[in-house]
Amino acid sequence: MDRGSLIDRRHAMCCGAAAVGGLFTSLMDAGASDASPSRALPVLAQALVDATFDGLDAAQLWDVHTHLLGTGDADSGCTVHPHLDSWWHPLEAARKRVILLGAGVAPGSRSVDRDYVRRLASLAGDFPKSARWMLFAFDHAHDDQGASDPARTTFHVPDAWAANVAHTHDDRFGWVASIHPYCDDALARLRLALAQGALAVKWLPSAMNIDLRDPRCVPFYDVLAAARVPLIVHAGEEKAVPGAQRDELGNPLLVRAALHHGVRVIVAHCASLGHALDLDQRVPRERPAFELFARMMDEQEWQGLLLGDVSALFLANRDPAVWRTVLAREDWHVRLLHGSDYPLPCVAPLVRLAPLVRAGVLDANEVDALEALRGHNPLLFDLALKRRAAWRGARLSMSVFQTRDRVVLKGNRA
Repeated sequence: MDRGSLIDRRHAMCCGAAAVGGLFTSLMDAGASDASPSRALPVLAQALVDATFDGLDAAQLWDVHTHLLGTGDADSGCTVHPHLDSWWHPLEAARKRVILLGAGVAPGSRSVDRDYVRRLASLAGDFPKSARWMLFAFDHAHDDQGASDPARTTFHVPDAWAANVAHTHDDRFGWVASIHPYCDDALARLRLALAQGALAVKWLPSAMNIDLRDPRCVPFYDVLAAARVPLIVHAGEEKAVPGAQRDELGNPLLVRAALHHGVRVIVAHCASLGHALDLDQRVPRERPAFELFARMMDEQEWQGLLLGDVSALFLANRDPAVWRTVLAREDWHVRLLHGSDYPLPCVAPLVRLAPLVRAGVLDANEVDALEALRGHNPLLFDLALKRRAAWRGARLSMSVFQTRDRVVLKGNRA
């Protein structure tokens, strides 16, 4: 099957099995139930919310991993691949419906762009006023010559739309640019984004077809390093956005190319899913991507440059060893950053509490309050879950959630 197919044979088989098992039905139900949460905080969840914010400096609480989605119905320029609306691709179409339902967009909505933002702003309204979310633009996939490749682009969110939403809600949102480095105008777009207040740049190499070792990235790195603006890079396996399907480009070890040029790199999800070749060995063999990320976290030369975000870390498809390691490695915590991967916390079956209890990282007595909070506000639920998770007495340190000063450094030119 060619690289341009949105779902390869392995993904299709997995999704097909899930559909037969009724997973998509449960996802649709979950998305529908989450679309209109109660605005009154359940009594059962009050103590949990109080504990979640206890001692937390809300002015430092920035969610560094928040997605925007849209269809372009508000002239946003957002697009989704036609397969996601085609009955000839039912699994892809179901995935889109599930995610939009979870994000509060009703089936048949003629205002997807604005409904999505309205829902996110509503959920953010339950947080302290100074908390903020970093909204991601998402560039097209490009071919090796640097031409935009819509046929291999799962979804697209222009920089202009992310900037517009953030500027319209500047008390809640900041924005993150997404610019493919192979474009002829990449540097001009980057400088424009920084001038317009972009807080970071987001790449998903496997979906966008970006090899971080490509010489065309070097001028891009130099601008980011000089501006002290971080690069957020997805590493590890990518299930939600197949795009260009260059899975080998999601190898965490490739971020060393940017680190060598002095760029601060935030590895999304701490590369916590899938496997990658261990390129440090004479005969590379596949190792868990998280193991390769952990190796780099322990390399002294990257101590001031390499960070990870904890978005999606507690999804049901993660290995319990990842949960335990991240909780126990308190020496990492000053370099880990809170992120929700919104809208994924809105899709209840993706974040199941029973496996966390079985793994020993969540107290069973916390489950009822967390579920009550999930029904009220999935973003609050995501934060509370990360605050309550523990392994042998070790929890994520307060610094993980107080992210602002590690995103926006003093002297940052953005």
